[in-house]
Amino acid sequence: MATVEKVILEGIIRGGSADGQYASVKLNPQLELITAQGLPPYTEMSRRGLGWQAMNTSALAALVVRPSTVAMLTLWNGNPDAPLIIDRAWCFNLVSTAAEARYGMWACVHPVGMTKPTADITAIKSMSGKTAYTGACVVDTGATVADDGWFPISNWGSVEPTGVLPGGTIVTELAGRIVIPYTAGFSIQVVASVVGDTFTSGFSWYEVKNLPVNE
Repeated sequence: MATVEKVILEGIIRGGSADGQYASVKLNPQLELITAQGLPPYTEMSRRGLGWQAMNTSALAALVVRPSTVAMLTLWNGNPDAPLIIDRAWCFNLVSTAAEARYGMWACVHPVGMTKPTADITAIKSMSGKTAYTGACVVDTGATVADDGWFPISNWGSVEPTGVLPGGTIVTELAGRIVIPYTAGFSIQVVASVVGDTFTSGFSWYEVKNLPVNE
């Protein structure tokens, strides 16, 4: 008769009064591992100081055609050991014309080897209260970029149709669906149905060291 070995799964508790102690891992009657999300998503990366965000505070006019070689905002990764996990992107309609209009965001991922753009936006802010950005990313506004393929990344929004007033905001939760390795880039642009509508735009990201990409 074959010998049946019993395997006990345990984990180490981190933090609190039980820090460093072992606790058993539980299974349900279907032998599925029981786990629970203790904190909101991305809390751990933000806690470690890996999260950053930047935006263009000077409104730029939206395009009325499909984007090609002009980007509203571009993020370039100059970190050789830390790819960028794109968290979200957003745009805000700052000025509208006296006409009803619709708008949406587009994005382009530029491949490895992209030429380093100009650092127009140096106010890169921490998502964990750090006082200064110490990474090697570059944020450029109104950059001329290669047309590496643009795709819509948002639903549509509407502008204020009665005059030159602020309108709506679009925020797209990318949640890591886009990852930018060293010397690659990420651009966003706004396309609107009326000439003259202007927008500010921005994005947030995490810089995670020693995370292999494209392997």
